[in-house]
Formats: sequence, C-alpha cells, structure tokens
Amino acid sequence: MAKKHPHQHFLNRELGQLEFNRRVLAQAEDESIPLLERLRYLCIVSSNLDEFFEIRVAGLKALVKLSGITTNPDGMSAGQTLKRVCEQAHQMIERQYLLFNKHITPALAEQGVRFLRRTHWNEAQQAWVKDYFFREVMPVLTPIGLDPAHPFPRVLNKSLNFAVELQGKDAFGRTQARAIVQAPRVLPRTILMPPEISGCEHGFVFLSSILHSHVGELFSGMEVLGCFQFRVTRNSDLFVDEEEVKNLRLSLQGELPQRHFGDAVRLEIADNCSPQIAEFLMREFELDPEDIYRVHGPVNLVRLMGIPDMVARDDLKFPPFAPGMPSVIQKKGADMFKAIRKGDVLLHHPYQSFKPVIDFIQQAASDPGVVAIKQTVYRTGADSALMEALIAAAQRGKEVTVVVELLARFDEEANINWANRLEEVGAHVVYGVVGHKTHAKMLMVVRREDGKLKRYVHLGTGNYHPRTARLYTDFGLFTANEEVCGDVNEVFGQLTSLGKARTLNHLWQSPFTLHSQVLAAIRNETRLAKAGTPAHIIAKMNALLEPETIEALYEASQAGVKIELLVRGVCALRPGVKGLSENIRVRSVIGRFLEHTRIFYFRNELKHDVYLASADWMDRNFFRRIEVCFPVLDKKLKKRVLDEGLKAYLQDNCQAWDMTDDGSYHRKPARRGNTRCAQQQLLELLAAPTIKLA
Repeated sequence: MAKKHPHQHFLNRELGQLEFNRRVLAQAEDESIPLLERLRYLCIVSSNLDEFFEIRVAGLKALVKLSGITTNPDGMSAGQTLKRVCEQAHQMIERQYLLFNKHITPALAEQGVRFLRRTHWNEAQQAWVKDYFFREVMPVLTPIGLDPAHPFPRVLNKSLNFAVELQGKDAFGRTQARAIVQAPRVLPRTILMPPEISGCEHGFVFLSSILHSHVGELFSGMEVLGCFQFRVTRNSDLFVDEEEVKNLRLSLQGELPQRHFGDAVRLEIADNCSPQIAEFLMREFELDPEDIYRVHGPVNLVRLMGIPDMVARDDLKFPPFAPGMPSVIQKKGADMFKAIRKGDVLLHHPYQSFKPVIDFIQQAASDPGVVAIKQTVYRTGADSALMEALIAAAQRGKEVTVVVELLARFDEEANINWANRLEEVGAHVVYGVVGHKTHAKMLMVVRREDGKLKRYVHLGTGNYHPRTARLYTDFGLFTANEEVCGDVNEVFGQLTSLGKARTLNHLWQSPFTLHSQVLAAIRNETRLAKAGTPAHIIAKMNALLEPETIEALYEASQAGVKIELLVRGVCALRPGVKGLSENIRVRSVIGRFLEHTRIFYFRNELKHDVYLASADWMDRNFFRRIEVCFPVLDKKLKKRVLDEGLKAYLQDNCQAWDMTDDGSYHRKPARRGNTRCAQQQLLELLAAPTIKLA
C-alpha cells in the first residue's frame, strides 16, 4: 500500500523506547517518591535496557550485517537508527549512574542503608569479608588462565565477570598475563553485613567488591596488576522455524540453552578498566568502540532490584494496600457462578484483587457440575495457583484444554514445564497456530445446570499471573452472555482445530478482523465529524506503531474528530502537527503501577462504544498474533471503564507526560492544592477501605 504521508510524519520505534525509559528514569530522580522505590525505578531502567539491547539493538545489528537498506516508516535505515540509539543510550546510562552515585546512594546512607565500598572498610569489616570470601565464594569459583590450552571461556549473557591482569610465573612456569573469573549465578550480588560489623542498620557489600579484594587468592604466587568487572549483553531472540519443525516444544527446548550465548551486542565495563583490557574484550566479543559502556559502579544494577525487599523500612517505600473486591463477590467463599449469572463482573487490577479469577478456576476444578475448562496461557509464572487448579481439574476427570504459548519471550521455560505437567495428568495441551503467537487472555468454563450446558467466560487485558496483577493495571471481565461465550468458544476452536474463521457476534479478533474493525470505527468517527456530528476517540494502550492505523487517525483529526491517546510506551504518531494532527493529544502515565490496560472508546453518535483488548495497535498484534478485543456491554460497567480507565488518566496532572510533535515528552507541574493523580485516586476508590493510604 502506498504511504499517504511522508516519512517525517512517523517517529522511530527504537528512539521511542529510549524516550519511555527516560520517563521511567525521571521517576528515580523524583524526590517526592520514596527513596527505596527510586532505587527500584533505577533498576527497572537497567532491566528495560537489557531487553532493549537483547532484542531491538540485536535486531538492528543483524540488519546492518546483512547490509539491509530497508527503512522503517520514519525513513531511517537500521544503520542510522543504530547510530542514534548508541548515542542516546550512552547519555542515558551516564545519567543513570550519576543519579545512583551522587543522589540515591548518599540519600540511602543518611537513612542507614549503605553500600560499603572496599576502599572504606575498617579492620572488622575486612575480616568479615575475608571470612565470607573463603567460606562462601572461593569454593564455587573457577578462574580461567588464558593460554593456548585455556581459550577465552563462553561468557553467559548478562553474567558478572572479571578480567584479571597478572604478572609472574605460576607453578608450571607459565607467564600468561590474563585470566577470566566468572561469578556463578548462585552467588548473591549484594550481601547483607551484620549491623554490629557494618555499623549501620542495613549495610550491603557488593560481590564485585569481595572478589576485587581477594582475587589474588585465586592466583597463588602471582601479582595482580588489575581486576576489572565486565558484563556482556547478547542477542536473546530465539530462532525456531515453526514451518519446518515437527514438534515445536522439542525444538524450543533445544534452542533455549543457546539464548545465553548469542552474538554480543553490548559490553559494560568498569570505568577504571585499563585500555588494553578494554581493547582485548572488545576483540573477543567482536564489538565496536560505540558498543562499550564504561560505568562508575556495579555493571549489573539490575541485581540491586531486591534491595528494597531486604530493607524493613516501610517509610522508604510506597504505602502498602490491600486490593478491594466487588460487592457482588465480597463475601468469603462467594459462589462465582451465581454472581456471574446475575450480571457481568468487572475487575480493575491491581486496585481490585485478582483472587476472584483464582477462585473462579478453583471452584470450577472442584465443582461436580463443571465438565470442561479451556484457557490460554501466555505468561503465568513458575509458581501458579491457576495452573495447579487446571492440573487438579484434569486429575478429577474434567476436560481441560490449555493453549500454551511456547514463544512468550523469556517465559518459554516456565511454559514448557507447565505443558509437561498438564499433559502428564491428561489435559489437552496445544500450542496455538504456527506463525501466530497466542496473546489473547481467555478462560472458559462449561457447567451442567438443570440438564443443560452453560458457559462462563473470563476475558482480560493482562496475563493470568497473580504477581503481575499486583503491579500492572489491567481489566478483567466475567460474563455469561451467550453470544460473547459463543465467540470465545469459536476462537478456542480455531486454536485447537482446523477450519475457516466464522463471523463473530461481538469479539474483534486478530489476525482476521481486529485491524479492519479498528479502522472501521476510526473511519466511522471521521464520517460523523465530516457530517457535522460531534466525534470523539479515546484509546489507551502500551504502544502505537501500525502505519495504516496512524494514517486513519490523522485523517480523523483533519476531519475534526477529537482524539485523546494514552500510550504508555512507544508512539510513532506525531501529535499536534498543524494541518495533520492538531486534534490529537498523546499522553503517557508513568507511576507506581505499570500501565498495561488496552481500552478503545468511540463516541459513535452517543452509543459510547467501549472495548477492552489484549492487543496494542502494532503490526504484530494486528497481523501475527491471536488477539481478542471485546465490548463492555453492561452500561454501569461501561461507565466504570470510562471513568476509571480513561477519564482519570486524562485528568492526571501528577504522573502524566504530554507528547510533543518531535517525540519528546514534558510533564507540567500541578498547581498547589489542585493535584490529580489517577493511580492514587483509584487506590482510594477501589482498594480495601481498612487500609489507610498516604
């Protein structure tokens, strides 16, 4: 399809992801946020950047190697994008470590939470560290002296390692000057020193400091000239040709171990690393100078993520809360089937509990009237009460069908393990459709009532993962609506069997109808605006990238449609461009919880159509995944979604960032006494009332 708009009307995806991480980093810089939470945000930035390099940067490097000249909708080639990404990533990481060293670390020290550097250890601390090294560290280390018989070892992705420069001869008369020490992953990266030794309430020692201090013990009789920590990030995208393999699970199991040894894409080294060691490592990993990131501090900041949980200081963390429960199922042991028969039930996580979803499937597993359970699994975690309930249901003789997405990135191993356990108890396990990830969130229970079979369904915008349901904002809907349940049953049939896609009553589904239905709804608002009828679109999602959808939004804006977009992450659309998008506003809300909800609202001549979805407006979600978008039909619940999921965020003046036409974001400070924070308001509205919120 010929592009209707020039390249300059689209923003770059990779640069947009870095822009998102700048907004997360701003949370770590915000002094109004509790101190340990600021540290956590700092670690989240590192974790996000790890995946960014493992997937997006790795992909760019692969394209450059292939000499590909293909450009993205923004007009930039892979090489041009990679150059800009490297420049901005270096700036961001420098800013991150400056914040860690100059602001967060000193502020924590004032609160009795200290990172004890080896240059400041007293005699008692040195003695404790020495004892810890010989007792806990040295027995599990395997130093590798580099010589013709000991080549450079295979370094695991994102592992902590040390390059050591040596002088002298060993027991065999060898004079090799270099060695590599790999820190085993079983060793903690931060160790809590006893208060009576550390001199503070919470004193932590980095494993890197312990190794630095005693690395000479590993090379008896030789002089250590230098010891430098490093960490390599590798391409972690799995390649499994689904069209060629006979058994996807077996092929994936064979591919997973190789993820740790993909091509290197980034090298992080200590800022005091000698030029010769830096050059040596760069050659070993076949990297360029711009791929080297010198950092002042630990090369693996992600490993500090656990510090807030190790420090018993509630005053340095977000205040705790207990998720609320809808009144219809508030009573302990409430019959979920009876409640759903009375009317649709809406859950807004994390403000409301995920427990009703667990109760629903546990009741289904033990209910003699239930004959079948079907569920999709994308991410559910290594320890899941939901999956255990499915296993129990299968053991009780119920028909259990689970569509497991084996290619859920970084959750492949957990999903394979669940697939194995489910098959062992007789459940039907399928892996969706070749070439299409199953990303839809669907759960269906079939129950015999009064001699007839009745279906109950749960549909969601987020994963069936109890832990992330405490951290991510999502909606879940229970319904016994016969037409909606029939649609869900049809989608399950597509996933497990063969045949043509039938027309659905209410659901929009990828890869068949979701894209065309979204375009049709946008164009309907455009038509109404041209006819002089007020038209309005509000959409909330994680990412907006698909060009044809963006073009349709531009056309709607030019027709006079009011368009408000809440896009947490990457947005390729340019808002506020005169003659193109002056009626489009784009906001990103970054707060305590990860905004994960997908909501689409179309005014449609006061019909106020509201849809919830598992899909963002991206090429992959429209064309390469199984997704479902479902309407909220109950008027009261529709109003709740509008008020809680959209209006509260459009009115936020604390955690919302407004996007400009160049892709940058700005946060305007709220006037004193007039603050509106959507997430805090929703906690006060929906969380359990017995908890006093700050």
